[in-house]
Amino acid sequence: MPSIETVECDILVIGGGMSGCGAAFESKFWGEDLKVVIVDKAVIERSGATGEGLSAINCYMGQRYGWNTPEDFVHYVVNDMMGLAREDLVYDVGRHVDSSVHLLEEWGLPIWKKDNGEYERIGRWQIPIHGESLKPVTAEPARKAVGKENIYERVSITHLLTDANDPNRIAGAIGFGVRENKIWVFKAQAVIVTSGGASNVFRPRSVNEGIGRTWYSVFATGSAYGLMIPIGTEMTQMEHRFVPTRFKDGYGPVGMWFQYFHAHVENALGEDYTVTRDDELRKYEPYGSAIPTPTPLRNHQMFLDIKEGKGPMYMRTDLAMQELAGGDPAKMDKVREEAWEDFLDMTIAQAMTWASQNIAPEETPSEVVLAEPYIMGSHSGEAGAWVSGPEDLAPPEYYWGYNKMTTIQGLFAAGDGVGAAPHKFSSGSFTEGRLAAKSAVRFVKENSTSVQLNSSQVNTLAESIWAPLETFDKYKGVSTAPEINPHYITPKQALVRLQKIMDEYAGGTSALYTTNGPTLERGIALIEMLREDLQHQGARNRHELLRCWEVVHRTWTGEAHLRHLLHRKETRWPGYYYRSDYPDLDDVNWRVFVNSKFDASANRWDISTKPYLNLVK
Repeated sequence: MPSIETVECDILVIGGGMSGCGAAFESKFWGEDLKVVIVDKAVIERSGATGEGLSAINCYMGQRYGWNTPEDFVHYVVNDMMGLAREDLVYDVGRHVDSSVHLLEEWGLPIWKKDNGEYERIGRWQIPIHGESLKPVTAEPARKAVGKENIYERVSITHLLTDANDPNRIAGAIGFGVRENKIWVFKAQAVIVTSGGASNVFRPRSVNEGIGRTWYSVFATGSAYGLMIPIGTEMTQMEHRFVPTRFKDGYGPVGMWFQYFHAHVENALGEDYTVTRDDELRKYEPYGSAIPTPTPLRNHQMFLDIKEGKGPMYMRTDLAMQELAGGDPAKMDKVREEAWEDFLDMTIAQAMTWASQNIAPEETPSEVVLAEPYIMGSHSGEAGAWVSGPEDLAPPEYYWGYNKMTTIQGLFAAGDGVGAAPHKFSSGSFTEGRLAAKSAVRFVKENSTSVQLNSSQVNTLAESIWAPLETFDKYKGVSTAPEINPHYITPKQALVRLQKIMDEYAGGTSALYTTNGPTLERGIALIEMLREDLQHQGARNRHELLRCWEVVHRTWTGEAHLRHLLHRKETRWPGYYYRSDYPDLDDVNWRVFVNSKFDASANRWDISTKPYLNLVK
């Protein structure tokens, strides 16, 4: 067994992405006298979904320019979510996000500007940046604020810990060092979960030679959900998923091409599906008439073309770039530079795909596809914890004392961890981390009774965390090939099994995003068996041990998704998924939030609904 080391602190921040860095920095601003610890399985300068860079800030109101108001933002988000978002939480981000962007600029983030000093604008909510250094710019102030002695990197958190005397009170977390034989126990008065949403829960389109190539960060493993679900945290909208339209094979985002380059997509017949399928939107009123068209409905229009065999679908990069250049070779050089920089900033795989396929985007259009589903709470998804709203905005149904606190006392969330509050992106997640931190500081100061760890629980979890290494070492000689063994499964085998279940039963790409009640019930039965078998994983080293616990978190995420999909008896988001047994959107009965709680003592899920309340007129 490894050694066990315990760290005591006031506030523990789990995850060093944008929301984690925001939470760490803000915790020390409001709680100068408090000990704040941040833990990350990697290094915070490159951790999180923006670790590889970004080409735009996608959540900026521009209130000082008169561009938008928080009310405008709420209306946009609710429409894009086909009528379901927590308006108090969305408004809270909208009213604070501009100041967070200005803070990032003060720290050194280069933002594109016009000659008069005003920010450039490439969409209603988007401003372009030179964002290859976004994450280091965000991480440095957080590192300085908490102090290097309070940053624990290369430590993977696997479980949350509750109080020995109150299972509804957070007490800390436990994990292991990915580069040392050590179990880490963190005792904390408050915990802020800022870890990631989930990629690779569904079988990706890129397999075999392309394995690991995904749109959302491959190291976003659903830990935001896999940590909170097992201790009974109430979750919401876990049935929601985001299916992004992306450049084929390289997963390059399309937003910059639509908003800055003003490109459009055509099918193989040269038709624009947003024109030819405009009548389809009328089936989904009032959302079909919303401007812009909700993302799932745009997907739905393209999906109908694909099902009718009108593919491939092409982003007309050639026409857009030629239009911008206007026949001027010097302008074309500039446009070409911006086109390649867009992907070199944030999706290098797409630039490599262009190069490997001899594509000059100014001459040749590029294929786009609907990707596999992703489960998240910060981008265009709204899965996550059911959290309290701000005191001045939230009605009694949405408020229980501290903004961004979950239903577990002292446990806060931000970024992917907060449900029903989408479209935060990097800047909004950073903002939400700051808001959660301010509340966590107040919670700690108003609840001074020290939490107590359950030593028996800690020891049991420590043994289970390390068990895959022990299992492999015990049984590795039973078979000649370590990947084939009757006593354990490898984390890669477990991941492939999870992805097969989710792809075939939860409406993945091979099922054309379609499922039904009996199919979901079968998927739940299979994922329950998988969850049992995950207790028999074998790891050859600490890297594989990390993979073992990542697939555990992904499996919790997948099971919650299946159960929520089964409960919601409608097709709320066509283009993201289709319930063939309930093919219509049903606002009368199902404009509600679907919530769940897992009861570990009974191994039972309790599913319920919560009302949608219109707060912003």
